[in-house]
Amino acid sequence: MPPPLLSVSGLSKRFQGVQALDGVSLDVAPGEVHGLLGENGAGKSTLLKIVSGAQPPDAGTLAFDGAEIVLATPLAAQAQGIVTIYQEFNLVPTLTVAENILIGREPKRFGIFVDWPKMQRIAQEQLRRIGLEVDPWTPVSALSVAEQQMVEIARALSMKARLVIMDEPTSALTGAEVAKLLSIMRQLRQEGVSVLFVTHRLEEAMQICDRFTVLRDGRLAGVRERRDVTIPDIIELMVGRSAGELYRRPERRHEGGAVRLSVRRLTTAKTGRRSFGTVLAGVDLDVRAGEILGIAGLVGAGRTELARAVFGADPISGGEILIDGRPVAIRSPRDAIRHGVGLVPEDRKQQALFLDLAIRQNFSIAGLERFPKLGVFVDEAAEGRALEAFRKSLQVRMRDPGQRVGALSGGNQQKIVLARWLQLEPRILIVDEPTRGVDIGAKAEVHELLDELASRGVAVIAISSDLPEVMAISDRIVTMRAGRITGEMSADEATQQKLMTLMTVEQQDAA
Repeated sequence: MPPPLLSVSGLSKRFQGVQALDGVSLDVAPGEVHGLLGENGAGKSTLLKIVSGAQPPDAGTLAFDGAEIVLATPLAAQAQGIVTIYQEFNLVPTLTVAENILIGREPKRFGIFVDWPKMQRIAQEQLRRIGLEVDPWTPVSALSVAEQQMVEIARALSMKARLVIMDEPTSALTGAEVAKLLSIMRQLRQEGVSVLFVTHRLEEAMQICDRFTVLRDGRLAGVRERRDVTIPDIIELMVGRSAGELYRRPERRHEGGAVRLSVRRLTTAKTGRRSFGTVLAGVDLDVRAGEILGIAGLVGAGRTELARAVFGADPISGGEILIDGRPVAIRSPRDAIRHGVGLVPEDRKQQALFLDLAIRQNFSIAGLERFPKLGVFVDEAAEGRALEAFRKSLQVRMRDPGQRVGALSGGNQQKIVLARWLQLEPRILIVDEPTRGVDIGAKAEVHELLDELASRGVAVIAISSDLPEVMAISDRIVTMRAGRITGEMSADEATQQKLMTLMTVEQQDAA
């Protein structure tokens, strides 16, 4: 193997009494796709921030292309040829796609004026490279989560980096988009560009990575060549126990009781922030008490729009919603909560959590009336006791209730969002991408929680881009395409091929 392009030696980092990294070393060779794996909280993000210049290490050294370097800022890292795509988007929503791709590097005319035609040409070239068909002048705020992720990738690739760090770049992408990204990564490898790839999707890692470095609890758990390991081997390195203990498809399915939620001819229009989104075109849907209904579809199929419409976050232009057979008017999330409906959105950081507020405040914010004190105050003691009960039952890893929720790992943040709704005892719970950006151990815990909720009689709607996940957790599955329901089947009869056909092919063509 040639000398490493990046060499990390003995990195350590401590935050407020927590040892995030403890003597970690890692090498990335030129033209290598190197997987960095581990559960949430294993130290991956801290390592990436040090390598990208966002944080200094407490101890250890970095070398790039054979020379020791000190990265004081992300700009210093970019000057070395190190470009990072973070899991949290770094886009400016009010700017266009083209402006975001070239932000800070806008082409100029006469040295002072922005060359807009050249900016458009460069943006279009990068968008074509990743197969994203959007107008370069579209505002980023009008794009879906997956499209925004692809814009992040286009921006990074436009910088002509020697090392591209990708932190969960596929977490919001469909199968076709993931395949395109993996193709781009192979192309970069052929061009001699190195990639440090962080993912919780181990199947993808096995497809693309040459080697793996696995972290556990801030320490190096092992380095393996792809040809020498299997996915169960990697899982055991990540969590310290065998894969068979983590994923079990339920031996039984929930039969469900009476119909809890009915949606009839539900229609939405393109208005306001959704003027560029998918519209619902007469959706009919039933969900029974005590069942998990899975909704499968490609990005843009209308799954999230359906969830938002039922929760009152987006207005409906036609049709009706019934709960326990009675029509209800849900015009806002407040109305939905009053009728016992909860929503865990696909983007917890933007749509569910107040990252700078404490865990305690994020937990109780949807149900402050449950903790009254003297009629106008919040009983913080009662609030704390309720949070502690859910911390134990959901196994939330946190320092104390006053800790910033933004400091938690992705899996623990997702548990806090779930705890928020569980304390309200919902009758209907919609979870949109329930395990996006969540490690494999926490993923299994979330699946078990959804199964337990259904066992208690809650009607659960689970939306996921991960077909194996949909088939594993659901009792029944419906598919969507272009704002319509295209099929329905029990989970036992579902296959990825059947679902993908219903998700991608016009039904008259499939017949």
